[in-house]
Amino acid sequence: MTSHRLRVPLRFLVVGVLNTLIGLLAIYLGKWWLGLGDVLANLFGYAIGLCFSFVVNRSWTFDHSGAVVPALMRFVVVFGIAYALNLATVLAAIRVFGINAYIAQALGIVPYTLFFFLGSRYYAFRAGPAR
Repeated sequence: MTSHRLRVPLRFLVVGVLNTLIGLLAIYLGKWWLGLGDVLANLFGYAIGLCFSFVVNRSWTFDHSGAVVPALMRFVVVFGIAYALNLATVLAAIRVFGINAYIAQALGIVPYTLFFFLGSRYYAFRAGPAR
């Protein structure tokens, strides 16, 4: 794989790490500063993280210059499917295979990340029709 071919996946991983840190910080701020309960703080953190992820992945990772609103709608769909894959993996690991819940959570990252990357690259931020 050439360095150019590695650039996009590496950028996606960098954005993912930053997104995780920003989302977690937003959750903590929501709880401690805004007085939100766990569910609302989690929703707040994910909303902030998804906004960050969309903006940075669109502009930096995938260099997408198409229409913003359709890309955002596709991005939310990709996230929803990726999250469902994550949750299904975690629950199956715990309930079907008897894997420790902490390890199961880590295992759930794999399908989430792979699907989110491929879905973002080939669907959410796909190139528009050739002109």
